[in-house]
Amino acid sequence: MAVAPPDNGTPPDSGPPRNGFDRYFEISARGSTLTREVRGGLATFFTMAYIVVLNPLILGSAVDGDNQTLPIPAIAAATALVAGLMTILMGVVGRFPLAVAAGLGVNALVAYEIAPEMTWADAMGLVVIEGLIIAMLVLTGLRTAVFRSVPTQMKTAIGVGIGLFLTIIGLVDAGFVRRIPDEANTTVPVGLGIGGKLVSWPMLVFVVGLLVTLVLVVRRVKGAILVGILASTVLAMVVEAVGNIGPSFVDGVPNPKGWALNVPTLPSNPFDVPDLSLLGQFNVLDSWGRAGWLVVLMFIFTLLITDFFDTMGTMVAVGQEGGMLDEQGTPPRTREILLVDSIAAASGGAASVSSNTSYIESAAGVAEGARTGVANLVTGVLFLLAMFLAPLVVVVPFEAASVALVVVGFLMMTAVRTIDWSDYEIAIPAFLTIVLMPFTYSISNGIGAGLIVYVVIKLAKGKSREIHPLLYAVAALFVVYFLRGPIEALLF
Repeated sequence: MAVAPPDNGTPPDSGPPRNGFDRYFEISARGSTLTREVRGGLATFFTMAYIVVLNPLILGSAVDGDNQTLPIPAIAAATALVAGLMTILMGVVGRFPLAVAAGLGVNALVAYEIAPEMTWADAMGLVVIEGLIIAMLVLTGLRTAVFRSVPTQMKTAIGVGIGLFLTIIGLVDAGFVRRIPDEANTTVPVGLGIGGKLVSWPMLVFVVGLLVTLVLVVRRVKGAILVGILASTVLAMVVEAVGNIGPSFVDGVPNPKGWALNVPTLPSNPFDVPDLSLLGQFNVLDSWGRAGWLVVLMFIFTLLITDFFDTMGTMVAVGQEGGMLDEQGTPPRTREILLVDSIAAASGGAASVSSNTSYIESAAGVAEGARTGVANLVTGVLFLLAMFLAPLVVVVPFEAASVALVVVGFLMMTAVRTIDWSDYEIAIPAFLTIVLMPFTYSISNGIGAGLIVYVVIKLAKGKSREIHPLLYAVAALFVVYFLRGPIEALLF
């Protein structure tokens, strides 16, 4: 079922473990080496280090119900701290190359929908509650049971869909694909570059970096993705030094030809003292009285569904990329992986950085050869260092990091051939799962639509016995999830 990337060179039998460290993390047993794990950990960090910059921008730009804002330096420090600790915990307990950080999408929900109805402490308290609920579902075995109830080919479709999702994220972040302005009077939603043309130096950096990386992958060069990121960053620094291009926004005014997220220049001072004042600034009680229990319950439900199934999809996709799934499409130590992810969700709320979750960018590390939790140790330590080296973390622009996402998207897409497209009962739900992830910019939307349609088709064909009992409940919950807008309008 799973398809390993072409440049792994994994031997069929790597022999007995070399020492206790090797035995605990199963490095040799999974056909890996310490060098590959370090390389994979570096690749994962560089593809997701942007969260240390982006999460503060999202949370720091919003105001709560008391018109208060969170300090951006403190958000950045806490984001790096929680990401580092939870990624290491995932490596040690889950022993799976799945890095953890503040979840995109969830942080926007917290910033722009939840916080305005209450205080920041109240909003983060709801994130803590949601994380604890998911942890209880794991401990009772329900979350693992739901995961196992999903048909194997649907799990494959989830991985393929996430690959396409990663690809569109990379293309958009790099500015290669952009939204066409409303004033253009066209029904086409997106287009190539600026006005259908590649007219900026940052876009050229992305194109050159992507071509170089693809050539390295085709030639089976080890470390191809990591080399691509670093080479693109160096090229970006040279271009910025010569052209003085600047950021994509200057004093709030758009600069379409500028660098996205980070300007690739060496900082004058690479060190910074982290501000950890946001740790513990959460409240789990006051929101119920201030916003009302119905509003609070809908917020918790939305957070719960998003975290629950995003992680399931990410775990499958990363395992599929590394050939680490069993015949049922299940990765090793599933229960431990899900438990750490649940703890991370609550920890993110407790640190005021929003729910932390498993990152699909981990697939970049797996594509570089990571197969164990050792890669997480590398990524986690780098996140902890990022608290002190924040100026260095922001050297890599989106145009350089996005190269990895597009290449990994291709590698994950290769598993599409294992789906039986002649069987419409599985092919149609799989198709919807795959296409709705990139087209709606949501992993949960794709999973939800696919599972609902799967259940409906099986019932229409009179094959209700082929549906796992838990899938009925999951499909019903997703119906509520998709209809939460009308439900909220009726209730509130």
